[in-house]
Amino acid sequence: MTDVMEMKKAHTVLKQWSYEWKPLDKGYTDKILYINLSRNEVGAKDVPPLMKEKFIGGKGYGLRLLWDATKHNTCWNDPENEINISSGPVGGITQYSGTGKAICVSISPQTDIPIDSNVGGHFGPFLKFAGFDALEIQGKALNDVIIFIDGINHKVEIFDAPLEPVNSHLLAENLHEMFSDEEKDKKNVAVVSAGIAADHSLIGMLNFSFYDPKRKLVRLKQAGRGGIGTVFRDKKIKALVVKIPGVKGNLNNVVDLDSIIERGKKFNKEMRELDDSQCQMRAIGTAHLTNIMNDYDLLPVNNFKFGSHKDADKIHANVWKSRFTQGIPDGCWIGCNMSCAKGIDNYELRTGPYKGSKVIVDGPEYESTSSLGSIMGIFNPDFTIETNFYCDTYGICTITWGTTMGFIMECFENGILNEERTGGLKLNFGNADAAMELLHQLARGEGFGLIAGKGVRMMKKIFAEKGWGDPQFMQDIGMENKGLEYSQYVSKESLAQQGGYAMTNKGPQHDEAWLIFMDMVNNQIPTFEKKAEALHYFPMFRTWFGLMGLCKLPWNDVEPENNAQTDEPAKVPEHVDNYVTIYKAVTGKEFDKKELIRMSERVYNFQRIFSIRRGYGLRKHDAQPYRAAGPVTAEEYESRAERYDKQMKEIIGVDPVGKSTVEKLAITRKYREDRYEKLLDAVYQRRGWTKNGVPKIEHLKNLGMDLPELLEVVGPLQD
Repeated sequence: MTDVMEMKKAHTVLKQWSYEWKPLDKGYTDKILYINLSRNEVGAKDVPPLMKEKFIGGKGYGLRLLWDATKHNTCWNDPENEINISSGPVGGITQYSGTGKAICVSISPQTDIPIDSNVGGHFGPFLKFAGFDALEIQGKALNDVIIFIDGINHKVEIFDAPLEPVNSHLLAENLHEMFSDEEKDKKNVAVVSAGIAADHSLIGMLNFSFYDPKRKLVRLKQAGRGGIGTVFRDKKIKALVVKIPGVKGNLNNVVDLDSIIERGKKFNKEMRELDDSQCQMRAIGTAHLTNIMNDYDLLPVNNFKFGSHKDADKIHANVWKSRFTQGIPDGCWIGCNMSCAKGIDNYELRTGPYKGSKVIVDGPEYESTSSLGSIMGIFNPDFTIETNFYCDTYGICTITWGTTMGFIMECFENGILNEERTGGLKLNFGNADAAMELLHQLARGEGFGLIAGKGVRMMKKIFAEKGWGDPQFMQDIGMENKGLEYSQYVSKESLAQQGGYAMTNKGPQHDEAWLIFMDMVNNQIPTFEKKAEALHYFPMFRTWFGLMGLCKLPWNDVEPENNAQTDEPAKVPEHVDNYVTIYKAVTGKEFDKKELIRMSERVYNFQRIFSIRRGYGLRKHDAQPYRAAGPVTAEEYESRAERYDKQMKEIIGVDPVGKSTVEKLAITRKYREDRYEKLLDAVYQRRGWTKNGVPKIEHLKNLGMDLPELLEVVGPLQD
């Protein structure tokens, strides 16, 4: 194998640019690093005052930069498309948990609209400490390049990198070593990479590294959604690297450090005293949800047909707990006491190009325990762990891959696909060997793997054009909305969660609204008006995390002991107050929980209008596949016949006795589809949108977002 020194010697510097570094001021540098790979251009832009006021940071900065850089019809693989990465004013503080996030923004290969994907690791904060609130990358390189942001000597380099491996677990290790003077220096380096499967698919994702000093290993966190890794590789970027002198107490130069410390200590006490009796994030991370979802019939099984399975105990939270290395502070950012970034050490791979290697597997998170398991009808932890590793190093989103595989397997079992069409792979539910081989095929750029790498929306189109199956059936079972595959919760019995998925700006990702327990289990939002209020508040509240550089998990995955006695326990009001206090302490600005929501509304409505500018973002684009709302097949209905018959009699008002399953399916579908349309009406009204889902001019004026370029888009579309 090529060693690191040989790799370094093969570099050809294409551009070197020096910059003046200044300390941050109240969480901001007010500088954007702009790179155009077509021209090997590097420079700094000032953040315009209007952009700082209206778009705040993180997701807001990424979207504003992308809007300004692209046209209404810019394609994802046009050099004009960008990858923008930004943290936020709170990002990088070390006195409160969950402040290491960044947001990546681009025109998505899957959806053709702006995608935003949040990610941990160290790159986001390090970029800011190196001198930049955002990184804006445009153009395409001729050959594979590495971009190095040197926050010690204050220069940026672009160089050809012909010898480094593409796959992330090797590349990140190589680059941490290459850019470190000694072992203890590795913690001051962060790398962004994709992987070889991103070269051959629309569903590529990005890995953001961080060095784990306890393990003395480089670890990875993922910006998974929407194919940004595919854009990254299309631009011929092999990696981004940033290096800083180190992290110390107040690099953000906040106004009131004592207030942040006080809130951080209080939160850390909750983690110490309450986590073991609540979610066990320090021991299991998000994988603690697996058996809970199964118990409530919410675990996606066989492409979301079912919500539970008799073999789910094989992937129970305690199984993952036994696999995860315990007693290690598993935070993906400095000072985070949630320690939920679990890992499996010294895992020996059984398949693929690294067979026999012992590796660290980051996760699996809950999303991967289901997407790389139950959704395929596979209940084998080793399959999930190995697939998790390969998805990460190959640069493939685990959520997207799992939902894609669920669709493929259901198509196979319904004769839409067969072994001739899949190149000899028997892709039925439960076939772990065939599923693993398909992933390796994608990485090699071979066979049916290339079709799978296009995602569900494109496969529906391809299969229909070839005459392989009924387009309506494929539409019903193809779990995508706006071109993005569903994340891993069964939403059939939660109308609010159906909206929380299909009404998202970017496509069905649970980071906007996770309302299943409020809606289905606790019945806290029974009316359309209450559901609409929840589908206003929670997406806006969660959007704020993406503006700030915050992780949402510390908000509600451990709760104060008295939270259930508060007026609005679902909002965790004490933690909301923590965030209000922290924002004020960082920036020195007057701020309250109402302005928090308005701040998010400005960016949220901007993103909706961005989609409209691109020819999307209307009511028809918020339609959901019927599988998300109810049973598609007779097998599905009959598996829960008692429930559905009871609902038909007591809620719909139709006696199911004497009716065939086909008749009952039709009655149930008509009712559920009508309910979803009523929900759209209620939510649009609450959000200040027209019945077609277009932000009203009056609402934009109230928010202070009546910018001329936005009014130009929405003006002709008002009711």
